[in-house]
Amino acid sequence: MPKLDPDAPHVAPDCEVVNSTFGRFCELGHGSRVLNSDFGDYAYCDRYADIANTSVGKFANIAAFTRIGPTDHPWRSPAQHHFLYRSSYYFEGEEDWGEFFAARAARRCTLGPDCWIGHGAIVKPEIEIGAGAVVASGAVVTKDVAPFMIVAGVPAQPLRMRFSEEIAQDLLDLAWWDWEHARLHAALADFRHLPIEAFLEKYRD
Repeated sequence: MPKLDPDAPHVAPDCEVVNSTFGRFCELGHGSRVLNSDFGDYAYCDRYADIANTSVGKFANIAAFTRIGPTDHPWRSPAQHHFLYRSSYYFEGEEDWGEFFAARAARRCTLGPDCWIGHGAIVKPEIEIGAGAVVASGAVVTKDVAPFMIVAGVPAQPLRMRFSEEIAQDLLDLAWWDWEHARLHAALADFRHLPIEAFLEKYRD
């Protein structure tokens, strides 16, 4: 793959992007669909990700065939079908149900910085995934996930923290995801090779 352009997202030609914005060094894999969403710097999704009504944090890692913020149907109404809200498709002179679309778009997901959403996972609307959290492949997330927590299953349940509470808090305080690009580059070898404790000791204020 060619080097990423810092100022324009790398968007595969068969992606569908509607009403969405992207920060620096972002990437959308083949066949992905992004609707009413914003990507922070360095965030990416792999192929055939379907992302709606979501704020994607910096450095978020979204695997292939994921579904983030899936839109819903008016299940409290007598019917759930498109004819209720995409009414112009079916009835001459009828307008679509704008109120329903607005309410659906308002049910936003938030993905924290450097979280990892595994292959085929689903994150339901109005869910917050914390910084550095891991959602295992195939999980269905119906509740908020704490920072640096690993969750798995249907519905997703906490498995364990990636780090101790102390280290997790130190990482949150450090917030390396807000560093300038040059500082990230300068620290690359330390990201790769230093144990987490040594990394925090070196870069902690």
